[in-house]
Amino acid sequence: MTQDSSWLRRGIVEIFPQSTDSDSDVESLEKRLATTDRPLRVKLGIDPTGSDIHLGHSIPVRKLRAFQDAGHTAVLIIGDFTARIGDPTGKSEVRRQLTEEDVARNAQTYLDQVRPILDFDTPGRLEVRYNSQWLSKLDLSKILELLSTMTVGQMLAKEGFAERYKKENPIFLHEFLYPLMQGYDSVAVEADVELGGTDQKFNIAVGRDLQRHFGQKPQYGVLLPILIGLDGVQKMSKSLSNYVGLSEHQTQKYQKLQQVPDHLLKDYFTLLTDFPLDKLPENPRDRQKLLAQEIVRQYHGEQAIKEIEAGDVPEFSLAGVQFPAKLSYLLNVSGLCKSSGEGKRKIQEGGVRLDGDRITDIETTFGDKSQLHGRVLQLGKNKFVRLVP
Repeated sequence: MTQDSSWLRRGIVEIFPQSTDSDSDVESLEKRLATTDRPLRVKLGIDPTGSDIHLGHSIPVRKLRAFQDAGHTAVLIIGDFTARIGDPTGKSEVRRQLTEEDVARNAQTYLDQVRPILDFDTPGRLEVRYNSQWLSKLDLSKILELLSTMTVGQMLAKEGFAERYKKENPIFLHEFLYPLMQGYDSVAVEADVELGGTDQKFNIAVGRDLQRHFGQKPQYGVLLPILIGLDGVQKMSKSLSNYVGLSEHQTQKYQKLQQVPDHLLKDYFTLLTDFPLDKLPENPRDRQKLLAQEIVRQYHGEQAIKEIEAGDVPEFSLAGVQFPAKLSYLLNVSGLCKSSGEGKRKIQEGGVRLDGDRITDIETTFGDKSQLHGRVLQLGKNKFVRLVP
């Protein structure tokens, strides 16, 4: 296997266990990578609790691709079972439980969005697994065995649980099962490495404990940072409107990425691109433009950049539209759909986005044209218009 592990260290916060003592019996991940006689199995779990992924979510997926490029096997776990509970990490209250139908629909959109990042084509480089395959088959005796590996005190030490307990916010017993189920995923796929954000250290450590319990060699944990959003302050989140979605139109991505605050540009290059950091331009404005080009190229190709920079973005003037106006009507008059009826069907099917946000309510109505100025209305993957005054 590859001797150069510089790709491994780019953008990571921590690898554990990590020994700096030459007499320690703990083998470093770098040494394991250099000496292994087989591809390592590198696990990343994604719970499809929503329909869209943003650039922050792409960070561990990109690291998973780096492991693929180094000759290892990516094991992408779609948490179709665990998503029905929802990861309680960082949550101040119990999460709404999703239906099987919700999860299945979200899972497909997740796979569509990570396809430009991962190598889906090279044999042996990717396994896509659904954790319902093993978690749905656990009987009570096996669940009791899992529960016996952890104390209530250990569980309450988990960030989030401790705070909720202190504030006397309810913690339901099924939430205690979540870290154990995520950990059991590592047992089921015999993971050598697990990737996750810094908020996943507890869950990854549980996986190590369970692997040890079931007679497997414990996995390494590789922790990656949480991406700060376009506001420059809080973590990237759709609810905070400081995000860049993977499913957003190329033009929208390009525009948003040129708004990244100066102090975050190097982090964005480090975490979201492979661009050599010693070759970054000095001028922040040039860095913003280069960042937008690099990321749009990853997801949409070189031609997309040429079209954007040539101004080849179709526009539709709202001057002749009477408001309030329904979205289905706008789809029709803008030429994206042949009729308002077709517009309603496309909305119901989930094929309509405004600035990257999927809209599924056929009654969506805009009261004033100022709500739409400069926004990109998109139908499917290839039809779009920018709404202008």
